[in-house]
Formats: sequence, C-alpha cells, structure tokens
Amino acid sequence: MEQKLPLPPFTADTAKQKIQMAEDSWNSKDPVRVSKSYTVNSEWRNRNIFLKGREAIVTFLTEKWKKELDYKLVKEYWAHTDNRIAVRFEYEYHNADGEWFRAYGNENWEFDENGLMQKRFASINDLAIKESERKL
Repeated sequence: MEQKLPLPPFTADTAKQKIQMAEDSWNSKDPVRVSKSYTVNSEWRNRNIFLKGREAIVTFLTEKWKKELDYKLVKEYWAHTDNRIAVRFEYEYHNADGEWFRAYGNENWEFDENGLMQKRFASINDLAIKESERKL
C-alpha cells in the first residue's frame, strides 16, 4: 500500500511538514514526482480546469511547465483539521515572450488515510509584473 508520510490526523507541525514537502515537490517541476503525492483517482480543480487521476495530473503539469518558465513557488500554512490542510501560495514565472507574472491563491487539500491527497481545490489569480518586481 502506498503511503506518503506524515499521515493524518495532522498536527500543526505535521501539516506544515506536508506543505513544505509539496512546495519542494512542485519546485522540482517534475510532473511524475508531483503526481505521486496524490491518490490514483485524485480530484482537482485548478482555476477552471477539473482533473481526475494521476495521468491527468502529469499531463496538466507537463503542459503547465512548458508555458510557465522559471517557475518558483512558495506555500504557506493557513489552517488544518484531521485530514485537511488549507494553504496560501504565490508563484512567479515568465512566458515564452519574456513577460513575467506572479500568481496568488489558496488551496484546500483533503488526504486519505495513507497521506495521499485525494482532493485539491485551487483558486488562483495572476498579476502581470516587471522582471524587476520579482520577489522569488
């Protein structure tokens, strides 16, 4: 049976550990690595896109990081309950034309008993920035 420590129920410390692990994974920009933190049938809402399953996650992230170049992400603890974690995040990237953006948002995560994320709901807003305004 696949497990991804730490397991629920979460404490503030284990929730923060889970968040740091997610940040590190996403900053690897490796879609397969990222997908292994999710259940095989994980459900996502990312902006207006609805996904189901690891294969869809890999396809989505592969396309995302082809367009979002020099991607850098920071996640921050917001709240948690037994098997749920809420985070705020921001990330920066540029497109092929050299235009820079900072994206802000919130995510709600729900985990199964094995510590794999079974639901991820992300609300995200993009802000065009100048390269000189980068923070990350």
